[in-house]
Amino acid sequence: MNLTTTKNEAEGIWKSCRDPVILTIVGGAIDTIGFIALFGFFTAHVTGNLVLAGAAWVKGGSGIWIKLAAIPLFILTVAITKVLIDHSQNKSKTLAFLFYGEAFFLTAFMVAGLYFEPFKNPASITVAITGGLGLIALAIRNTSSKTLIKHISPSTMMTGNTTQLGIDLSDYIRNKGETHKFSLIKSFSIVLGFVIGAFLGAFLYVYLNFWSVAFFILPIIYLGYLASQHRFKEPE
Repeated sequence: MNLTTTKNEAEGIWKSCRDPVILTIVGGAIDTIGFIALFGFFTAHVTGNLVLAGAAWVKGGSGIWIKLAAIPLFILTVAITKVLIDHSQNKSKTLAFLFYGEAFFLTAFMVAGLYFEPFKNPASITVAITGGLGLIALAIRNTSSKTLIKHISPSTMMTGNTTQLGIDLSDYIRNKGETHKFSLIKSFSIVLGFVIGAFLGAFLYVYLNFWSVAFFILPIIYLGYLASQHRFKEPE
């Protein structure tokens, strides 16, 4: 294999992995920042909030209402986003609009966190407002993932992606062909992206508090720009 072939292969892999990796890094970071700052509140998905609410109800603890309220807020955001998608005519412009919407609510999440910190009561309305803004941002993302960009693996929930990584690893062990190799690299990059995002989000939050969110707003704006220019990776 010559240098040109290797370079082209690397560029092809990056082109296919770029969008999901960026999305998973942001998803992992925002979920981790919210969890650390907001007493275990998950912004990216409702499963964790349900589990923690159940645990708090049995073992005692405050903030149950916030985690339960996240469910209807998530559903309402998804429903509104889906209506907007259904009434749109241009997929790329709609996707760009949703990315910019996600960036807007991530910015609001950051501003609310900076304004309300320090958080002292896990059941306070300030925690609910801040967490709710972050949840809206990623509920928009999840709706996009289920509609406009279904060809990209979910970027906020890693159980399915980790399962896929195990399947791709098994397939590659049995048959080390290029197709299985590409699938393995792609699924591995998605899981790795979320892990990197989680650790990076935690590290930045320790030193920058809610200012850390700014580092993850910019990539979403970038993806919005790509979508507006019809340069977002389309399904093959």
